Amino acid sequence: MKILVLDPKIAGISGDMLLSALIDLTNSTDAVLDVEEAINRLENCQKFKVEVIERDMGILAKGLEIDIKERRLSSPADLRKAVKSVVDSLELSDRASKFVYRVIDDLIGAEARLHGGKFHLHEIASLDTIFDVVGTATILDREGYFDAEIYTTPPVLGGGYIKMDHGKIASPAPATLEILAAHGFRYSNFDVNTELTTPTGAALLVNLTENVVDVFPPMKLNRIGYGAGTKRVDGIVNVLRVAEGKDFRAVNDRIVILETNVDDASGEIVGHAVRRLFDEGAVDVYVTQVIGKKNRPANVISVISDYKNCHRMAEVLMRETGTIGVRIYELPRLVAERRKEKVEVELFGKKFEVTVKTSKIGERVINVKPEYEDLRKIAEGLDIPLREVLREVEKNIG
Repeated sequence: MKILVLDPKIAGISGDMLLSALIDLTNSTDAVLDVEEAINRLENCQKFKVEVIERDMGILAKGLEIDIKERRLSSPADLRKAVKSVVDSLELSDRASKFVYRVIDDLIGAEARLHGGKFHLHEIASLDTIFDVVGTATILDREGYFDAEIYTTPPVLGGGYIKMDHGKIASPAPATLEILAAHGFRYSNFDVNTELTTPTGAALLVNLTENVVDVFPPMKLNRIGYGAGTKRVDGIVNVLRVAEGKDFRAVNDRIVILETNVDDASGEIVGHAVRRLFDEGAVDVYVTQVIGKKNRPANVISVISDYKNCHRMAEVLMRETGTIGVRIYELPRLVAERRKEKVEVELFGKKFEVTVKTSKIGERVINVKPEYEDLRKIAEGLDIPLREVLREVEKNIG
């Protein structure tokens, strides 16, 4: 499977940096010309000319120089109409089109939350915003990246002050924070006197992937691209790096383990807490019997969760068991690549559909396992032991 990794923890992400990095990665200058042509057909466009250039940022990177003469769009409806016109003329796939509309809606939504019902579109009213968003979607679509596994490092936000229509405000931009908060998206930061992640960059990123990793996942690298920022920034190389690869040996992941000791709850309470944790999305829950303080029997409830759900898991633990403290550990792990598919099997003269999970490391299959719930339903429907169903299904899929 194709893998795409974005690396905005170097110097953040903006719309033009992502588009430039993808151009550098794929050499997709034809996509730039197609989007440029579509924008020039808009009613409010007097001139829209794009030049792809090379900038030396310490690393050679692609950049964009845009010459615009336009009548600024005045309302969200006008912006959506202009975007639809460009998208329709490019004949993007359904997935690419929906991606564009989600990004635009996030940008409009952030402005609405900040300024109320009556607001101006500010920076996103310009045609270069449409170009960044649709241009990015066009390359992603033509290169097959919407079918890829996409990962990102946590974007660095930056610092200093940003000039807005109503005055200066400390970075990050309010709209950037609104977009990250709406998606519960993790970010990083360090002390630098400039904005690094922009609202458009944030909106593109959060709609492209939920897989935030601190280090590059293991893969076979194919090619790497660099998109240049517009400014020189002391202490950092102001580029967005993107990398394409394939064939994970194993997926580099991060999990959170939550633990708490419970010595004053009944078995029914503990059992109910375990069920609630699974209902809330815990990856796994297990209970270990121990001898606790004052030599009292106790249970250690351990919960495996992904990062974004860990605080909810802690809340469920406290609410259901009455514990007043939860230990939280963040740990790296390697996970085999997993795929699910429906397989038709014939058992005792009847046909059934069973979900089969296949786990691989690279090209090597390490486990093939039918879904328990499907087997249980077949066993109950045929009124035979589960182990007999499992044996017959394994023969069918072997």
